[in-house]
Amino acid sequence: MNKQRKTTFYLTQAAIIAALYAALVYLQNMLVPNSATLAVQVRVAEALTMLSVITPAAIPGLTLGCLLANFTSIQVMPLDVIFGTLATFLASVCMYRLRSVRYRNISLLSALMPAVFNGVIIGLELTFFIPDHSGSILTVFLTQGGLVALGEVISVMLLGIPFIRTVEKRELFKKFN
Repeated sequence: MNKQRKTTFYLTQAAIIAALYAALVYLQNMLVPNSATLAVQVRVAEALTMLSVITPAAIPGLTLGCLLANFTSIQVMPLDVIFGTLATFLASVCMYRLRSVRYRNISLLSALMPAVFNGVIIGLELTFFIPDHSGSILTVFLTQGGLVALGEVISVMLLGIPFIRTVEKRELFKKFN
């Protein structure tokens, strides 16, 4: 495949991933209001983060998709547009770099990256920008971050891993490494 075709293919993959991510969040919020923006946010779209283990195009695709999706919840947490998008970008980069670390042909370490980055970054965001006087800052951070991480684990482990195994088995994406 020549360089121009490869670039076009990469951009197309990224655009499709971005559109799918944003559309899934919009659809989820429409069908079950606020379910993608609650404390334990189980975003169905987060299953798509597993695409980072098979294509580098998932990194800009997921980042843009998250940015677009977070604009739907801007009235809830405007800073989530910045911090949520940053967490998705960092998780996607790490997922791609850890893609070859597998256990029983599953990228488990990669699958944990959204929980780690969103748990820490969004946990800090919630701790410092939504006042909660129910305990120490550390307690509030661990609670908020833990709830966000739990939602990520549910999304990525229960939905994302079966999704990516199906994608890999059927060879729906070509690898460009």
